[in-house]
Amino acid sequence: MPYESSQPTVDSQVVTIKSKNPDIFINVATPKFAAQAIKKIGELGWKPIHFLSNVSGSVGAVLKPAGFENAQGIISDAYMKDPTDPQWNNDPGMNEWRAFMDKYYPAGDKSDAAAVFGYGAAAGLIQVLKQCGDDLTRENVMRQAANLDFRIDIYLPGSRIKTSPTDFAPIEQTQLQRFVGERWELFGALHDSHVDRK
Repeated sequence: MPYESSQPTVDSQVVTIKSKNPDIFINVATPKFAAQAIKKIGELGWKPIHFLSNVSGSVGAVLKPAGFENAQGIISDAYMKDPTDPQWNNDPGMNEWRAFMDKYYPAGDKSDAAAVFGYGAAAGLIQVLKQCGDDLTRENVMRQAANLDFRIDIYLPGSRIKTSPTDFAPIEQTQLQRFVGERWELFGALHDSHVDRK
C-alpha cells in the first residue's frame, strides 16, 4: 500500500493492511516509515511473517526506534556487516571503518548501518578512480565502473564488487537474516545472483 513521504505516519496504511488479515507483511518503506510500521504492527498485536527491505535494516536507525520487542522475528537480507553485531567486533574491515568514523565523523552513530553503507560506496568510488589513472574523462570513468572486480571488507565474507559492460550491479551477494533480541542473526548460505544466472 503506497504512502507519500510528506505524510507524518503510515499508521493508517498498516491498520488497513491488517484489516485484510494477510499472513505476510512485506515492508519496503524507507527507514522512518519502516520503523513506524514495525512499531504499529507491534501495537496492534499483529504477528504476520514480516519481511523488511535491507534499505531499512539498520538496528540503530530503524529497529531500536521501532522497539526491539516489536522487531522480533523480522526477516531481511544483508550484504554488509552489521555494525552492532558482536561477531564483527574484532573484524579487520569493521575496525578500519570504526577508525575512519573516529577520525572523520566522531559524532556519527556507529549503530547506524547507513554510515557503513556510505563508507562502502566511497570505497567503490575510490577503486573506480584508481583504475582511471590520469584519464578522468566521463568515458573512462564509465568504462572503469563497468569493469570492477574487488573486495570491500565491510561487506559479508565471500562477497565481491563485480561489474561488467553488460552487468552494472556491483553487489549481487546477500544472506538472509532474522532479528533476534537486539541484533540480526545471519542464516543460510551467501546467495550469489552472478552464479545463479549462469
